[in-house]
Amino acid sequence: MSSVDKILDDIFKETRTIAVIGASPKPERPSHYVGAYLRARGYKIIGVNPGHPGRMMFGEPVVAHLSDIQHTVDMIDIFRRSDHVLSVVEDAIEALPGLQTVWMQLGIFNAEAADLAEAQGMRVIQDRCPKIEFPRLYGEKTLPEIKG
Repeated sequence: MSSVDKILDDIFKETRTIAVIGASPKPERPSHYVGAYLRARGYKIIGVNPGHPGRMMFGEPVVAHLSDIQHTVDMIDIFRRSDHVLSVVEDAIEALPGLQTVWMQLGIFNAEAADLAEAQGMRVIQDRCPKIEFPRLYGEKTLPEIKG
């Protein structure tokens, strides 16, 4: 297993709750089908979108802001333009104590945001999609065995 695959494996095994930033209610949008895919694999998914607060998505009500989330979030999955990522990470650091992973979707990079998150002890993934990486590592199984 490569070092990147080891990091991804750790993330998938240690993560339980994921906030999808920019979640769309439209099934054809990547944020929607990635969230649905991860929910089907056993993760709790919380959609974050100020245009749809209270709407049910992924079996949970959508929240307008990260600060509206009332439980622990292990990972944020960012579906926003690269130039918006720093403010998302700043909000996440303030609103989500215990956040372990900042994941930026395909085509999304932000070095300043990555440096900030890493300085807080978080793992950072850029320009990758969990809907691609999960089946590449595990096939179409459900959530891998939880680490002790």
